[in-house]
Amino acid sequence: MLSDTPMRMTKQRKVILERLRSVTSHPTADEMYEMVRQDLPKISLGTVYRNLELMSEEGVVLKIDVGGSKKRFDGNTSTHYHLRCLNCGRVDDLHMEPVKGVEAEAAILSGYQVMTHSLEVRGLCPACGKKNTKSN
Repeated sequence: MLSDTPMRMTKQRKVILERLRSVTSHPTADEMYEMVRQDLPKISLGTVYRNLELMSEEGVVLKIDVGGSKKRFDGNTSTHYHLRCLNCGRVDDLHMEPVKGVEAEAAILSGYQVMTHSLEVRGLCPACGKKNTKSN
């Protein structure tokens, strides 16, 4: 939920955000912890988790949360789509224009005040697809 008071950008949050925005791999909190430790060796895993959650609640980062899998984080908060590998869990950006009119149509059909939408396409990434083809 976006709050009325702006989130204070601490040194830890700044490093986490810079690291997250420097990659396109949609890392988990554990992966972010390993990345951030290079700049802040004394940071705790709990601090990274809490800050990623807070920044996602504030809309500074995007949390990709699908039941049964680890949460992943994205420094790109613009409306864009993702591909998820059903085998290894890899998440990639799907480079296509967002479908126009989805929010308006959803608002008309539901009565909701629609703010944004997301789309996730699921399948096998190129590496897992090759493994799957070889095993058949």
